[in-house]
Amino acid sequence: MTPEQRLDLWLSEEREVVELLNSGPGVGVARPAQLVGKSGLEVMHAMMNGQLPYAEFARHLTFYAIAAHQGSAVFQGTPQREYLNPMGTIHGGWMTSILDSALGCAVLSSLPPGQVYTTAGLETRYVKALTLDVRRVRAEATVTRIEGRTALAEANLVGPDGTLYAKATTECRLFDMRAPAQAPAVAARPSTSATS
Repeated sequence: MTPEQRLDLWLSEEREVVELLNSGPGVGVARPAQLVGKSGLEVMHAMMNGQLPYAEFARHLTFYAIAAHQGSAVFQGTPQREYLNPMGTIHGGWMTSILDSALGCAVLSSLPPGQVYTTAGLETRYVKALTLDVRRVRAEATVTRIEGRTALAEANLVGPDGTLYAKATTECRLFDMRAPAQAPAVAARPSTSATS
């Protein structure tokens, strides 16, 4: 597949995902009750299918989850003029943000129902400057190890021609999700009707 064909495929997949995202609740935060009983992979698929809200942060930074499988996730992003640093290349913070999102979602996709994660550490290595000439990039993340309450994952940021722009690793802490608060039981009111 040529880089142009790969880019066309990427753009087609992005259109499908964005259409699904826009057909659902849009941006926001899922309520704990919406997550109960779902594995991390089920949560990812529900977000990508427009059944759960997705992160507003991602919309502002023009990147989206394109694929999620057990222990892996792919995010696709669009370099924008407003992400340029003073030297005319895409700011490393944007590159790290898309990598961090893919890494976290790869970890999430590997978790059973009732378990969530938080990032404990993130390391990014920049390989090549990213410019506006690159229309899309993909952060492809994979979990490398889960041991006890720790998950490790790695990701690469690549262009349609296979160029590697950055790579990152993360360490995440795993913990149990708190059960959603239950509404207090309402005591039955005594009947006020007279009986004889």
